[in-house]
Formats: sequence, structure tokens, C-alpha cells
Amino acid sequence: MPEITKIVITGGPCAGKTTAMSWIQNAFTQMGYTVLFIPETATELITGGVAPWTCGGNVDYQKCQMKLQIEKEKVFCAAAATMPGDKVLVVCDRGTLDSKAYMDELEFQSVLRSIDTNEVELRDNYDAVFHLVTAAKGAVSFYTTANNTARTETPEEAAAMDDKLISAWTGHPHFRVIDNSSGFEEKMRRLVVEISSFLGEPEPLEIERKFLIKYPDITWLENEPNCQRVEIIQTYLKSDDDEEVRVRQRGSNGHYVYFKTIKRKVSGIKRVEIESRLSQTEYLSLLMEADTSRRQIRKTRYCLTYQGQYFEIDVYPFWTDRAIAEIELSDENAAIVFPKQLKVIKDVTEDEAYKNHSLAAM
Repeated sequence: MPEITKIVITGGPCAGKTTAMSWIQNAFTQMGYTVLFIPETATELITGGVAPWTCGGNVDYQKCQMKLQIEKEKVFCAAAATMPGDKVLVVCDRGTLDSKAYMDELEFQSVLRSIDTNEVELRDNYDAVFHLVTAAKGAVSFYTTANNTARTETPEEAAAMDDKLISAWTGHPHFRVIDNSSGFEEKMRRLVVEISSFLGEPEPLEIERKFLIKYPDITWLENEPNCQRVEIIQTYLKSDDDEEVRVRQRGSNGHYVYFKTIKRKVSGIKRVEIESRLSQTEYLSLLMEADTSRRQIRKTRYCLTYQGQYFEIDVYPFWTDRAIAEIELSDENAAIVFPKQLKVIKDVTEDEAYKNHSLAAM
């Protein structure tokens, strides 16, 4: 059975998603992947006559869209499991959580109840999410509605929708924003680099910077539209000296997903990281292999998207004056711009004392 990875390519109107699919096809086919594409569900429905203005209302339409999206993904992944080859990349042209940007919170919760699911399961059902910023933000002269009959937004509306989509996906453990700070071809190259880095091509390296910060303003974080609160319980397992093995429960409001991660250090900020999704049963079974010399780490993580960067701010119950801010990079020399509300004390990327593994020591 091949290894199946499911990713989302999302973004505001006129962000380059159609062209991105061609770049992804070319790049990852050459790397040995079988690449499958799930077409954008909204475009299929709207061009077929099913739209918010033809259904009973927006909620009725969004229920239809989300149900069809979920079923399409099931079919594609089932087909992928039968295919020859070692690696299949399933690429979703938008994902289920894109619908959240087109509803208010009450409407969104109504849709979730109608299909018997929750936001955590929908969001974290994907292995990674890549957001292409609309041309209306930073490249407005290239913004057009001519290449998509389902697109009707003005540049101002497109920019506002782009913000809502970023907010909808913030909280995913592997979320990246590709902005318009370069030319379009370079934007596509940056997308391929980000996907390659996530997939571990040519090797599964994690480039992470970690900073000790002053205890953040929790009220500010929880009121930011581009910030999502996540509860994490992290347990270290028995392992060899040259590697770190952990399992993690991640979610909110009683809804959780589970992961196993193996890390091996390459250099100060580079590590080989292999992560796999677990069922709840597998997670509970692995807890029996816990390293009893280390305590469980319980923390509240605030995932914050800021100027195209994705910060993970960890607040621990045993600290009242400080916290940790992390950011993953595709280039170890990339510049980092912090929000003014986050006060950096020092860079602790290479300081073993601030590793979770060390904080878990009893």
C-alpha cells in the first residue's frame, strides 16, 4: 500500500491556484510521486447550477458543498490506496474548512452539526495546508475575474476573503502562507519548496527557530482573527539516545487528533523529523511505552498567522512570566518579523534547557 499524503492548496480569489496545480504536477511527478488532483468543489457546484442563491439559502448550499467535498476526498484516497508506486500525493483544490470563510459562526456550527463532525477533525484531516495570497493583496494589477466564471469578487472583497480563509485554516499544525512578495513564477517556486520541505524531499528536515518571550497578552491572542487556541498533551516514549520519540494529543473543545513524532538532530536548527497520524486506540497503546523519567508536557498553543508567517506560541502552566514562540522555516536564513505585542527575550533555538524534552525532565 503506497504512502498517501493529502494536502490542501487554498487561497483568496485570483491567487494562482490553477497554475500552481501544473507546477505541483511537474515537480512531484519528477520526484516519483503519483499526483492526484481533487477539483474545486465550489466551482463544480456553482457552474452546475447549485449555488447559495439557487438553494434555500447559504447554509443549505454550504451543507451540500461540504458533504460533496468529504465524499470526493474519500473516493480519491480509496483510489490512491490501490495504485502502484510508493508515494501518492493527493492535492485538494480547496478543502472542507474553506467553507468556514463564507459563513458566520452560528451558520458554521449548524453545518458541522448537520454532518456530524467538528472543526478539529475537518481541519487536521489534511497533512498540510498551503495558502496562496490573492493578487488583490500586493499584486492588484494582476487581479482578474476573467479566468473563472464562478469568481465575482472585487479586489477589495477578494482581499477580505483572503483574510477570512487564513483565519479559517489557522490552527492547523502544518499551515504555510505564500504571499506576493516576489514575481509570480518565484511565488510558484516558493510553493514547491514549501511542499517539498513538508514532504521531506530530498530529506525530512525541520528548520525551526525558537524564542523565549515575555508572557503574552492572552486576551489579545484570543481576540485576534488569525489566531487559534489549541490544547496539547505531549508524552515522551522510551527511545535511543540519538533520537526523540513522542506522542501528542492535539485539539480543542473536547475534540482531538493524535500524532507520533520521531526527531533526530542534524545541526543546531536542523532536525530530521518523521511524523505519523495515530488513531485514538494507537495513541493510548503507545502511552504504555512512556518514558517514566519524564513528565507529560501540557501546554496551550496559540497558532498565529502574521504577515505571512506562522507562529506557534506555547504557554505552559508552570510559567507565569514567560512563554515560547516557535516558527518553522523553509530557509534557515529567512528573516522573521514579530508582532509588536510579542516581546522577545532571547533566541533559544540551540539552548537545550528550553527544549520540550528538557522541560519534561522530572
